[in-house]
Amino acid sequence: MSEAAPPRRIGKRLLRLAAILAAILLVLLLVAGWLLQPQRAGGFLLKQLGNSLGLEISASAIDYRLRGTPQLVLHDVVAQRPGDAKALLRAERVFVSLPWRTLRTRGADLTVQRVELDAPVLDLPALQRWLATRPPSAETRIPTLVDGLRIVRGRLDNDDWRIEGLSIDVPSLHPEQLLRARVRGRYVATPMSIPADLAIAIAHPRRLLAGAPTGVAGIGSLTIANADWRVPARVFLAGPLRLGKDSALMKPARLGIAARYRSASTDMPFRLGLHGPMAFNSATWRFVPVQLFLDGDGAIPDASARGSVSVGRRLVLHLDGRIAAWPQAWPTLPAPLSSSSSPMPFALDYKGSIDFADIAALELHRDATRFDARFRLPAVLAWLDDIATGTPLPPLQGALSTPRIEIAGAVLEGVDIELDDPGIPPQAD
Repeated sequence: MSEAAPPRRIGKRLLRLAAILAAILLVLLLVAGWLLQPQRAGGFLLKQLGNSLGLEISASAIDYRLRGTPQLVLHDVVAQRPGDAKALLRAERVFVSLPWRTLRTRGADLTVQRVELDAPVLDLPALQRWLATRPPSAETRIPTLVDGLRIVRGRLDNDDWRIEGLSIDVPSLHPEQLLRARVRGRYVATPMSIPADLAIAIAHPRRLLAGAPTGVAGIGSLTIANADWRVPARVFLAGPLRLGKDSALMKPARLGIAARYRSASTDMPFRLGLHGPMAFNSATWRFVPVQLFLDGDGAIPDASARGSVSVGRRLVLHLDGRIAAWPQAWPTLPAPLSSSSSPMPFALDYKGSIDFADIAALELHRDATRFDARFRLPAVLAWLDDIATGTPLPPLQGALSTPRIEIAGAVLEGVDIELDDPGIPPQAD
């Protein structure tokens, strides 16, 4: 039979246990008190996050909730690479809600309940400078957003273009499932400004972020305008998209536009289709080579063409194609040209402002007749609007040659006609 432990030894053990329990309780109370001070706890978390990312992250106010699904709310957030002149991200408010399992696995399970950003401003050059300092990663990880993402009043800044008034609504996101999003904003690359409202679908988000091509489709509305005219349009774009460092390539891209050209006295609907590789870099969208199909009404002809189209700070066109028929809204041709039903091969070259206010060059053929012209499109459209009461001579510089023409009962052969508009300077040699 064992002897009972001496009462003094038992008392010491009890005192030691009590001391340990008191110490644990004190630590728990201190931790609880620290957690109940969001600014201190949140500041610590932001510092740890910033250290892991190589960023300085700050917020003017921090609040969180641990009951149920943990939530973190940050106000006036600034994320900046040490020594960089510009912050890569600023936001009035950041809201993140994530399940306990994400916290327990320390990010091994990248499941997030919901993310919200109010008035974020992302500086792309600063972002690229930061990304260049990051160690290479074998895997591009995208979180699962159970209840999605919402961004309001956002802005995306680059050196030569920006997107302002950015709004993004993503109901949910899974890295390997179809993503649907609603995107609104205004693309600005002076002098061009294009407000847009688009519904976008991405077949495989992980592949897109990893730089591999994946199917992307978008449909919605946009408007191109200046002080004198506007072109509201419905657009559809689809194709396999590949993202680069500061570029994008969709090859091939299928772009369809149903639009109206509107000015003070003109309202002309048209449909435009483009097919070919579409690249974006240096604030310019390029279709090279491109197949173009135009279905017009009124003074806008039906035509098809091949060539190149670039849209950015300037519009650059080089197109070779055919006009199907002479539009009824154009001036009536004299015989025998008026009786011909032959399509009209053409070549169009333009390099200038997006509103076509600079000089374009056009070569047009029908049978043995050839017409070369230089013109400004807004002036020609205004002339067509007033053709019933205005001058019969179009505002262009050009030359017409035809083997035979009939005017007022007279037959002229071997005809060469030159037109001159004082508003069009002579072409440089």
